[in-house]
Amino acid sequence: MSIVEKKEIEKLRDEIRYHDRKYYLEDNPEITDLEYDKLMRKLQDLEQKFPEFITLDSPTQRVGAKPLEKFDEVRHKTPMLSLANSFSDEELIAFDTRVKKNLGLGSNVDIEYMAELKFDGLAISLMYENGIFKKGSTRGDGFTGEDVTINLKTIRTIPLKLSGKTYFKTMEVRGEVIMFKKDFDALNKERESSEEQVFANPRNAAAGSVRQLDSSITAKRNLRMFAYGIGFIDNNFFSRQDEILDYLKQEGFNTNSNVSICKGINNAVAFCRKWDEKRHQLPYEIDGIVLKVNDLKLQRELGEVTRSPRWAMAYKYPAEQATTKILEINVQVGRTGAITPVAVMDPVEIKGAVIKHATLHNEDEIIKKDIRVGDTVIVQRAGEVIPEVVRVLKEKRTGNEKKFRMPEKCPVCGSDIFRPEDESVSRCTGIACPAQIKERIRHFASRNAMNIDGVGEQFVNIWVEKGLIKDPADLYFLKKEELLGLERMGDKLASNILEAIENSKNITFARFIYAMGIRHVGEHIAEVLSRHYTLEKLRSAKKEELSQIHEIGPAIADSIEIFFRQKETEIFLEKIKKAGLKIIQEKPVSGKLNGKQFVLTGTLSSFSRDEASDLIKKMGARITSSVSKNTDYVIAGVDPGSKYDKAKELKITILNEDEFKELISN
Repeated sequence: MSIVEKKEIEKLRDEIRYHDRKYYLEDNPEITDLEYDKLMRKLQDLEQKFPEFITLDSPTQRVGAKPLEKFDEVRHKTPMLSLANSFSDEELIAFDTRVKKNLGLGSNVDIEYMAELKFDGLAISLMYENGIFKKGSTRGDGFTGEDVTINLKTIRTIPLKLSGKTYFKTMEVRGEVIMFKKDFDALNKERESSEEQVFANPRNAAAGSVRQLDSSITAKRNLRMFAYGIGFIDNNFFSRQDEILDYLKQEGFNTNSNVSICKGINNAVAFCRKWDEKRHQLPYEIDGIVLKVNDLKLQRELGEVTRSPRWAMAYKYPAEQATTKILEINVQVGRTGAITPVAVMDPVEIKGAVIKHATLHNEDEIIKKDIRVGDTVIVQRAGEVIPEVVRVLKEKRTGNEKKFRMPEKCPVCGSDIFRPEDESVSRCTGIACPAQIKERIRHFASRNAMNIDGVGEQFVNIWVEKGLIKDPADLYFLKKEELLGLERMGDKLASNILEAIENSKNITFARFIYAMGIRHVGEHIAEVLSRHYTLEKLRSAKKEELSQIHEIGPAIADSIEIFFRQKETEIFLEKIKKAGLKIIQEKPVSGKLNGKQFVLTGTLSSFSRDEASDLIKKMGARITSSVSKNTDYVIAGVDPGSKYDKAKELKITILNEDEFKELISN
C-alpha cells in the first residue's frame, strides 16, 4: 500500500467535502462546476487504482449502486412520533396550558418554545456511528421504516462524514427530505415531455424519489434535506433544542435559519402568524410551524401520549379556497374497497394548481353538507394538497340541482357495495375487484399473513398489470417462464420468488384467515375465529352465530358473512384448494391466559418478538401495540422504551424475560 496515495486521497476527499459545504449548505461556491468535476474525477481514478482505500464516507459513494429488488425494514432506535395538530391561536394557547399543568407550573410562567418551520416533505432518520453515516430510513409506522440508505447517500445535504470533533458512538438524526419549487416544476416539465404522469406536489415528488429502487433516478431529482433533531444519542450531551440545531449545523447538516426561541406562548403565536403571511415567499413548501418545549429535561418530564409527544405541537396553516361549480359526482374505489364520492368541477386555480376534482369523503358528508350536482361550492386544498368541498353556496341554487345516491354495485367489478352498521364508508365486497386487487395481494403475501418473501409492491404491480395474477390465489400458479419474460427478472430471482411461494403452502388457519383480508378481521380476531371454526364451517357461518363469540361484534360478523357469500370468494377458495395449500388447524397450548392483554417492549434473548407473540396467542391471550389501562402484562426485554415507563405509571404488571418464562411454564 502507498502511504503517499492514501494521504492524497484523504486530502481530495476533504477538499471535495469543503466545496460541497460551500455549494449546498452556504450557497457560496468557490470553484466552477468544471473544476469540481475534475477533483471528483481525480478522486475516482485514485480509488479505482487503490480500491483498498475506498471508505463508506467517500464522496464517490453517493451514486453508482445497482438497483435494489426491495427495501429492507429498519427498526428505529427511538420511535419517530407524529405531532398533534392545532389550527387556531386558541388551540396553541390550550397546548401551552396543558404543558404548564403537566409540569405543575402556574399560569403566569412563560415556557420557552423553539419555533421551527414545518416542512412539507418526507420524514427520515439517519444513523451515524463514530461520525460516519451508516443507515438511513423512512418514518414508516413510526417504529419500523424502510432502509433507503443508498438513495439518501445521493442527497448532497446529507453528510456522509461529520465535520467536527464531537463524535458520538451512535447518533440517530431526524430530518425532512424536500424538493424545492423550481426543481419540482422542472421535473414535471420533463415528465410531461416524456408523456409520464406528473407529480401532484413537491411532497409527493420527494417521497416518490426517495423510495426509488434505482438510486440513479433519485440522484437526478435534486433533493434536499433539513435536519431538525436527534432521535437517539448515546449520552445526554444536550440540554436544549437550540443546542441540538447548532450542533447539527456545526457537523455539516443543512439546518433551517428560520427558527426562533419564543419566550411564552404569545411570542410563539406571533411567529406562526408572521410565517403565515411570508410562507409563499419561501423557495419550498411548508404547511405550518412546529413548537417544541426548548428545555430537553422538561421534554423528558412531559413524555408522550399514544404516539405523540406532549412537549410539541404542529400549528397547521389554513388551506386556500376558491369558488367553482359541481358538474357531476362520480365514485372511486380505493385499494381497500372504500367507495369515495368525487366531485367533478369546473376547473379552478388554487395556489397555482388547477383543481378539477375534489373528494366528498362519504355519503354522510354529502348529506351533512347537502351537496348536489349543479351546486356552486367553495373548495380548498386541505393540508395544502387534497382538494375538498368546504360548503355549498345555497343562495346560488336554481332548482335544477340533483341529489346524489350511492350506487348498489361496484362501478369497477359489479360486486355488492356494503355499508357496515355504524360506519360512514361504503365498500366494495369483491375480493377480485381490480381497483383493490393489488393491495389485497400485497396484504396476502405480507409477513404476518402468508409470509411470502420477495412479493412486494413493485412485482405485484407488474404482475397485475400484465394480467399474470387476478387474485391472491393466482400467486400459486405463476410459472417461471412468465416471470423470466419480465424486465429485471433473472433466473435466480425468479427461482427464489417461486420457492418462497411454495414454502408458504403450509400455513396456520389463523394466518390464512388474516391473509384473506376480511374487513375488520385483524390478527387477533383471526386467532379468535381459528379457535372456533374450520374453514368450511366459517364459510357458512351466519352473523347471528358469529356475534355470539366473545370479541366478535355485529360489524365484524356482518363483514365476515358478506365476504364469504361473494362469488369471487368462492372462486378464490377453489383455487387455493387446487393449489394444494395445507391449512393447519392449531389448538391453543392452554387456556390459562384467555382474555389477557400483553405488550412487548425491548429485546428478548430467548425469543424473537414473533416467537413470543405466537406463544402468547396460543395460550388464548392477545398482543397489543400500546400500553393502556386494559393491559394485563408488559414483557420488558433489554432497552425497553416508553412503553415501560407508561406501564409503571399505570401500575401494570411488568415481567422480565425469566418471569415471562415462569408464567407460561406453570
